[in-house]
Amino acid sequence: MKKYLHVINIGVQNLLVYRVNFFFRAAFGLIPLMATIMLWKAIYGGKADGAEVAGYTLAQMVSYYLIVTIVDSLSAVNEDDWQIANDIKDGNISQFLLKPIDYLTYRLFLFFTGRAIYTIVAAVPVGLFIWYLSKYFVGPANATAMTVFCVSVVLTALLQFFISYTMALLAFWVLEVATFIFILYAFEYLAGGHMFPLDILPEGVQQVLQFTPFPYLLYFPVSVYLGRIEGDAMWTGLLIQAGWVIGAFLMAKFVWSRGIKKYSAYGG
Repeated sequence: MKKYLHVINIGVQNLLVYRVNFFFRAAFGLIPLMATIMLWKAIYGGKADGAEVAGYTLAQMVSYYLIVTIVDSLSAVNEDDWQIANDIKDGNISQFLLKPIDYLTYRLFLFFTGRAIYTIVAAVPVGLFIWYLSKYFVGPANATAMTVFCVSVVLTALLQFFISYTMALLAFWVLEVATFIFILYAFEYLAGGHMFPLDILPEGVQQVLQFTPFPYLLYFPVSVYLGRIEGDAMWTGLLIQAGWVIGAFLMAKFVWSRGIKKYSAYGG
């Protein structure tokens, strides 16, 4: 365990070099969010106070996007997949094959370290933005929802990491993984609930998405927080999310075991 604590220490030192970049990335990342909120305000503009669109009041809709921003800051993969792919292409993983350190665990510790540093740095611009829109901010449905939300966010982070890690491992077979990563990002953005709440989609589309991990990358924890998913559906969803995390972890281990057999170091 001591060696992974050393990994965290190195990760913190390296990431603090880019703290200003983190700050500006978080600040400018709020611009499209602001545009989205302004769009929904315009949609609700001609309606009476408390009116609903697709089952959401204006406060609930704005809160949805604010909570999405928070969950995204805590769980989103940020360049980890590119770094993993580059480690494979450049031969840097050779050192992990010769030392008593597991590459998946190493990358997982770096991922959570990066999320922690980014969240701390992004707290100022994101906090100010939420304060500015505080009149629309809806609190958690209840204490149970808040507890499940926190657990779900951790599972969301793990699921996002394992999926991105597995995608990056395609570098064992192909020279350039950018196309696959961008396709994955597109599906996550649309089917994960980043662009809009998934429950405003037609019922048939929602049912199809339930057979994929995408709703559990963002939409599920946010909906639990808002009380849109509760009761048995909440607990069932949490178990399904945990199942996807275990499945993604096993897939990551399987792809690594197959890929390392094809690995040839060209450097490092």
